[in-house]
Amino acid sequence: MFIQLLNGPQTAGTTKRFWISAALVLLVALVYPLFADSYDVGNTAYLLLWVFMAMGLCLIWGYGGMMSFGQTLFFGLAGYAYGVLAINFGGEGFTTIYATVLALALAALAAAVLGYFMIWGRVNGVFFGIVTLSAALVLAFFLGQTAGPEWRIGGARLNGFNGMKGMASLNIPWLGGEALYLEETALYYAVVLLLAIVYLGLRILLNSRFGNVVVAVREDPQRAELLGYDVRKYQLATFVIGSMLAGLSGVLYTSWGQFITPASIGLPAAAMPIVWVAFSGRGDITAAAVGSFLLLWGFQTLTVYSQQAALLIMGVLLLGTVMVAPQGFVLGVTKLIGRMKRASSTPSDLKQEAL
Repeated sequence: MFIQLLNGPQTAGTTKRFWISAALVLLVALVYPLFADSYDVGNTAYLLLWVFMAMGLCLIWGYGGMMSFGQTLFFGLAGYAYGVLAINFGGEGFTTIYATVLALALAALAAAVLGYFMIWGRVNGVFFGIVTLSAALVLAFFLGQTAGPEWRIGGARLNGFNGMKGMASLNIPWLGGEALYLEETALYYAVVLLLAIVYLGLRILLNSRFGNVVVAVREDPQRAELLGYDVRKYQLATFVIGSMLAGLSGVLYTSWGQFITPASIGLPAAAMPIVWVAFSGRGDITAAAVGSFLLLWGFQTLTVYSQQAALLIMGVLLLGTVMVAPQGFVLGVTKLIGRMKRASSTPSDLKQEAL
């Protein structure tokens, strides 16, 4: 039953290939720090922490059918909340863990309140995206004008466009009373572990009864409602879970750089997750995770030479995805490879796979 929840309705051959591929990817991820310098490891951790937001948007948009353009709202709320709490708690012992939990709870609460008014108010389609984007821009504008010394929460100054800084990195007490700070290699392994847990959790969720209902609501909400499901509760739960994942990215980002600015919430930042998930394939959580990481890596590489060119290429990718491959390039290539393999398989191979 557990394996079925992880894999869904797949053949034995497909399941075997999936687990072999997953094991190889995890093995490469675990041994990577042994062959890379600390800077590259820390930079890879930085790229990976954004994948949580991508998977959250994939859940909301691809599976739930709600195009949220304002995931940076929850990214910023959780990031700023972590910073404020970590500074005021002192950043020692388990205080950064408490700060993380409370920051994610704040992101979930904000998503529940905003989602309640939108979903129960029957806001859908493009208007769902407009409302979420507007909320993110309002938060970015508000934080941008908090430069004065009066804008502080306890010992934490918001600092306007300069951003808030001075919070401690995530850390936990270790042997001998020393704290293990999640930085560079330690942060990398923590992010990889969290990604594995979240990814498997999402696969179980999406292959469960809850996931089936969410997809049914996306396809035909009226029919799902006539079958006795309260579609609004399923939509709200999906929105809250996806927004918490964006909040997790915000907490990890703030801990990684020990700063956060309103620029990470504004319009250019809000558009990026849309591009990642649309290009990768919003209909598959695996494609969204892998494609987003590859796109982030490519974007960072291009930014070294020209930030304007990188943004222009991102826009071209989004336009090309909408016009040529609306289901996503990464997902489309994966499906094409699968069809080519099936076409080249002999009848005996197909019979053995079916068995």
